[in-house]
Amino acid sequence: MHLVPADRAGHRTIDGHRVCEAIAAIGDTGHVRSWAERFSLLADPGRLALLLALHRAGPLAVSDLAVATGMRDPAVSQALRLLRTAGVVTGDKDGRVVRYRLVDEALRPLLDECAAAEHDEHGEPPLPAPPRPADLTG
Repeated sequence: MHLVPADRAGHRTIDGHRVCEAIAAIGDTGHVRSWAERFSLLADPGRLALLLALHRAGPLAVSDLAVATGMRDPAVSQALRLLRTAGVVTGDKDGRVVRYRLVDEALRPLLDECAAAEHDEHGEPPLPAPPRPADLTG
């Protein structure tokens, strides 16, 4: 039980080798915390809807996101502020218009799964994966 931290070494275990495998699977607590924060962002239906819209449609302004999600402009702005602070989205200013886009690449596969699962539930073919930012510069 070489992976068990010293403060837990005296605890009784049933399957010591599995405890070590579990500790290895959990890994760094900072990494776990980072993913837990990402999941908490996805746990809100409004924020998830915004992220799905940005992921599939690309950069959108607050008013366009409000129409797409059925949210009010102030609620969209507040959610985007939180997502921007978390480093998940960024805003690109074009004159007086700010268009927001998804920048957290680690969330893209999760959003793909979420979108695909929604279409599977309704018997629709899955949407094609959106182009990645590098694909848009060509």
